[in-house]
Amino acid sequence: MSQSHPIVVQKYGGSSVADVPMLLSVAKRVVATRAAGHRVVVVVSAMGNTTNELLGLARQVSPGPGRRELDMLISVGERITMALLSMAVSDLGVPAVSFTGSQSGIITDENHSAARVIEVRPQRIQQALDDDKVVIVAGFQGVSRSREVTTLGRGGSDTTAVALAAALGAAWCEICSDVDGVYSADPRKVPQARHLDRLSFEEALALFRAGSKVLNAEATAFAAHHGIVLAAVKTEGATRSTRIQPAWPELPSRVAAVTVDAQLELVRPGPDGIDPLLPFLDENQVPVRSLRCDGAIVDRRDFHHRASVTWPAGVTSTPVAVATAAGASCGRLPLLRRGSAALTAAGFTLLGAEADGDRLAWILEPGREDEAELLLHRVLIEQG
Repeated sequence: MSQSHPIVVQKYGGSSVADVPMLLSVAKRVVATRAAGHRVVVVVSAMGNTTNELLGLARQVSPGPGRRELDMLISVGERITMALLSMAVSDLGVPAVSFTGSQSGIITDENHSAARVIEVRPQRIQQALDDDKVVIVAGFQGVSRSREVTTLGRGGSDTTAVALAAALGAAWCEICSDVDGVYSADPRKVPQARHLDRLSFEEALALFRAGSKVLNAEATAFAAHHGIVLAAVKTEGATRSTRIQPAWPELPSRVAAVTVDAQLELVRPGPDGIDPLLPFLDENQVPVRSLRCDGAIVDRRDFHHRASVTWPAGVTSTPVAVATAAGASCGRLPLLRRGSAALTAAGFTLLGAEADGDRLAWILEPGREDEAELLLHRVLIEQG
């Protein structure tokens, strides 16, 4: 296949390769993409719950495993998938080769368990494509300049895919999962949720940073910076998708989607204020969702390196849910007031509210998050 054929990067999440039959189905889809005239680079996640199982093993051995050794351990999951998928594609008559993150030239900083990609040197991938091979890459991982294996944090395979798409000059990057794109709310909770054919990068970033699970926020920011068009597609039986791209001229001011994340904590500082808390958050790599003068919203799911955290004296931590509305220029006070009034009338206790740019947010007590999502969708999207 000549270099004139466009490169397509496809990322398959753990739910798409959860078992051998599903992995074999992915292999057929990869081969079909190549038969359509594309050079194909595939990024894969660990199969099913492999990463959580490996983390569970680590905690059986040590209550506080070091982040370096955790990276050595959990990076194995993606390598298993890449090798098996390469075998499956080869058995379908298409030459394939698998590469780890380090073999793919994904260079990161030294931050174990939450590394950032700082450079991509895809020479081996490019050579394999020139040799007419499909390339299978282990997602979620890279190598630091000191040659240490690193992992990119939750959802890091999305970042791997987008970084490779940028480095290779890919025509587009597909994020393949068990859903057929992005909806205006979780369709399992909100029957009236609408499929979104297009999202601007700004809208997508506001939504994914709020906890919507279709794509990783950092990967979306990377795509926006490099102008990589993303397509959120269903791995099997897809008839539609969501295209994530720069804002188009006729994009109106709107609330495109709502989401609620209930796995957060509101961390309030002690009597000395927020300043003494900041070094602790930084030194312990606490995943901060947002920072406020009266505290921080942190994500409880990203403490890969420990089962819990002990806060400094005087600091309190309270579980909270954050409801977010995202859309082009929707961060306006009239919409914030409308959402606040609806939540208050329904008996929700508001612990805080924010409006800026393409985002509205309400901090709530956890326990009624599904009801909050349904209510905000009706008030801000269905009723216009």
